[in-house]
Amino acid sequence: MSVKFVLNETSYFGNGAREELVGEIQKRGFKKVFLVSDKSLVEAGVTAKVEQVLNKAGIPYDLYDEIKPNPTIKNAQDGIKACKESGADLIVAVGGGSSIDTAKAISIVMANPDRADIKSLSGNSNTTNRAMPVIAMPTTAGTAAEVTINYVITDEDAEVKMVCVDPNDIPILAIVDTELMASMPKSLAAATGMDALTHGIEGYITKAHNDMSDMFHMQAIKMIFKYLPAAVNDKDPVAIEKMGMAQYIAGMGFSNVGLGIVHSMAHQLGAVYDTPHGIANAMLLPTVMRFNGEDPATAQRFREILVNIGRPDAEHLNDQDVINTFVWMISELSKAVGITSTIKDYGAKEEDFEMLAEKAMNDPCKPGNPREVTKEDFIELYRRAM
Repeated sequence: MSVKFVLNETSYFGNGAREELVGEIQKRGFKKVFLVSDKSLVEAGVTAKVEQVLNKAGIPYDLYDEIKPNPTIKNAQDGIKACKESGADLIVAVGGGSSIDTAKAISIVMANPDRADIKSLSGNSNTTNRAMPVIAMPTTAGTAAEVTINYVITDEDAEVKMVCVDPNDIPILAIVDTELMASMPKSLAAATGMDALTHGIEGYITKAHNDMSDMFHMQAIKMIFKYLPAAVNDKDPVAIEKMGMAQYIAGMGFSNVGLGIVHSMAHQLGAVYDTPHGIANAMLLPTVMRFNGEDPATAQRFREILVNIGRPDAEHLNDQDVINTFVWMISELSKAVGITSTIKDYGAKEEDFEMLAEKAMNDPCKPGNPREVTKEDFIELYRRAM
């Protein structure tokens, strides 16, 4: 059986990597940029660092910054309208997953106008045309949206996050400039870092994992356990750069093999309560990993991870001790970067659990989970996460 792997064609890494933007734009013959970012980055002067590069080179651009933390269909449709009016031939996305995901939705519809409803993009998309070109410049170390074939848009009417999976949306270029990540507040750095860890762990245990994805995910997990606390708590430049690389590496893996029910559950918290995605993942990860670890094959995968993150004794532990140790290490890492909340703190109510579980059952990430899960399982997992 063949294994398909889709990656973007070119990426740059390191402090000041944004300076590569001009040469790439000129080499590729683009004439005008549609710059997608969010207001908080504009106000913090982060977007301005990219604008300065464009201005210095005399490259014209229009800025669209109407992006919500959990971007909506309206965000995307407003952006499509603005992009058309701009007359740009290139989208440059500066921001976290929200900005890059919105840019992907805009780019897909610009090239596939029959999908302007956005809702029809949910799930495994069958768009015909390659998206309008996107250059992605992440400002957070978590989502890896710059290298994945996925994007997430919230359908506010249905209170559901649509996970759109489409190889046509992958950016033509990723510029991971860790100087753009350095201004992240501690809470955001922690949340996005735990998002990246969730990508690594879920990607490593997902049903579709293979030798290549295992290589990416294991390396990402090792780097995140090693560097996340210093990146968050000390703003250590080396650690920030390593986290920028780690989240990208995890993205190369999970984009090709999928995720699991941490994401299925987190998507619903984001859609219903507007819970930040990384926080939702961090709150759910220990609970779900304890559930998944009851599968002996998954417990063995946990053992492999533990051996690689400083617990060689895991080779000789029984499965239950492996599960307990792994969950403990995840929880301790969350605490070390200041994430101690539960889903109750973000508005979750027990009377909502059946509704949340119903939505999670239909989430595109569910089929990749290594252990089968029922609606009743989801209800119980939400209850435990309280």
